[in-house]
Amino acid sequence: MVWNRQEVEATVADYFHMLMLELSGQSYNKSAHRKLLLQRLNGRTGAAVERKHQNISAILIEYGVPYISGYKPLGNYQALLRDVVEERLKADSLFERAVDAACSVPAVSPLLSDYSNLLVDPPKFNHVVREPEATETYRAVPQKRDYLAREARNASLGLAGEEFALNYEHYRLYSLGKKDLADRVEHVSKTRGDGSGYDILSFDVAGRERFIEVKTTTFGKETPFFISRGELSFAKEYEDGFHIYRLFDFRREPKLFDLPGSPEKHCNLNPVTYICQFA
Repeated sequence: MVWNRQEVEATVADYFHMLMLELSGQSYNKSAHRKLLLQRLNGRTGAAVERKHQNISAILIEYGVPYISGYKPLGNYQALLRDVVEERLKADSLFERAVDAACSVPAVSPLLSDYSNLLVDPPKFNHVVREPEATETYRAVPQKRDYLAREARNASLGLAGEEFALNYEHYRLYSLGKKDLADRVEHVSKTRGDGSGYDILSFDVAGRERFIEVKTTTFGKETPFFISRGELSFAKEYEDGFHIYRLFDFRREPKLFDLPGSPEKHCNLNPVTYICQFA
């Protein structure tokens, strides 16, 4: 049975309430939220609500907005659901302020006594499949603010992520019995400045150079990230040694996945801006 507008609006409101609490650093109980929401729906199951929340995560990622990391994005969503999420994004000024604050707050590098469980598998490289529409036309994404770009400009967060990745590299090489290589790991973005195409110079177990570019987010695993033209050029030139370390959920429980080689092997590269020149 197709979800009607009343059900969709209730589900979107429930999701945004939880997301607001998460962005504000407040706790909430997903099961309690689901129980209350089910009372407002037409005989839906908990599993159906879970899938709808996952659909909302997928839509928010497409729109460049943080999502609830506990709801893994799921494509093939209802067109009405996308419309209601879009309406909410346009109208909810409190949510906009909460996201702005979450993207801008300073960060420090957490200290871990054990890095053995830090590394996880990267997201699967696939495309979001949407419900087919009668006519395919260009659809503008309703971004009043480019939240992810704002977070990417958070120098405090970027530096904290690099320092955390630096500690991980020392741990990785020490645990492999390569103390001599661990002692040579260099925080290039600090010692040589930005613009090198990578942040950390490290090594593999055989002593070959590993060029690490660190990308840090406080949001979920599937959150998109930016890569500069210089970083992309460097990655292509030094593909055998280039690695992107993607840190996510950085403020709560940091995790890391590694994207070795050219970024195009792991994700779609989509241009987000164009420059209009007269000469």
